[in-house]
Amino acid sequence: MVHMNSPTTYNDGIAFLKMHGLGNDFVIVDARAVRDPVTRELARSVGHRYFGVGFDQLAVLKPSEEADVDVEFWNSDGSKAGACGNASRCIGRLLMEESGRKSATIKTERGVLKVTGLDDGRISINMGLPQLTWQEVPLARDVDLVNLPIEGSPGAAGMGNPHCVFVVDDVEAVDLPKLGAKYEYHPLYPERTNVEFIQVVDRHTIRMRVWERGGMITLACGSGACASMVVAHRKGLVDRKAVLRLDGGELEIDWRDDGVWMTGTATLVFSGVLAPEFLDSVK
Repeated sequence: MVHMNSPTTYNDGIAFLKMHGLGNDFVIVDARAVRDPVTRELARSVGHRYFGVGFDQLAVLKPSEEADVDVEFWNSDGSKAGACGNASRCIGRLLMEESGRKSATIKTERGVLKVTGLDDGRISINMGLPQLTWQEVPLARDVDLVNLPIEGSPGAAGMGNPHCVFVVDDVEAVDLPKLGAKYEYHPLYPERTNVEFIQVVDRHTIRMRVWERGGMITLACGSGACASMVVAHRKGLVDRKAVLRLDGGELEIDWRDDGVWMTGTATLVFSGVLAPEFLDSVK
């Protein structure tokens, strides 16, 4: 494992790792042995792709009594994210390299998630059972989650964060910036929502594009892939195991009795240090 916890103070800067899962990219800060330095303002500054490092999510590692690590997620707009599947797979890889074991546990708002390493180098994580009541997603009122009362009859599912999944004939023809921004703030979703557009190729294959809550298009979204497969199955379109083809690559999603398992690559890009000069500029 590339060790992140030195330097860790504002005087020396803040060490971090940059990782990605299928182009869904993350900054990871290790605060297991030091005070958590991340604030809303710092997350926004680091998340800027021109004036900072740039990320889809920032993950802060903290000590945990229930798992190997407790993780807090931030979006690039400075808001909190309850879950991030691809980042969790990346963190799982780091933990397994650190311990030398083939498995790890991660505590998030979703609960304690189990991560395992496969012989082919891919990382698999149990994202937990999908949230399939209107209160859990959450939605503003009791409606049919398989066919929401929204134009296009999308489906809803929660995976520790809310999702709105549209089934379309051609995902490439979708105006993702326009429609993603529109439905993120739909009044049926009181906490806003991630918006996925999926095209069913066959019973075992789905093409997906995603607009993530926080106002951005990403190349991949792990929780979104899980939610999309769940919604597609509940609509009778696919079986309980499918390959999701995202803009950044493929994820294998398997909805088992113990939860929705997601499998894919987790890539380390570089390690770095946020300089004191940069930290001093954060307002």
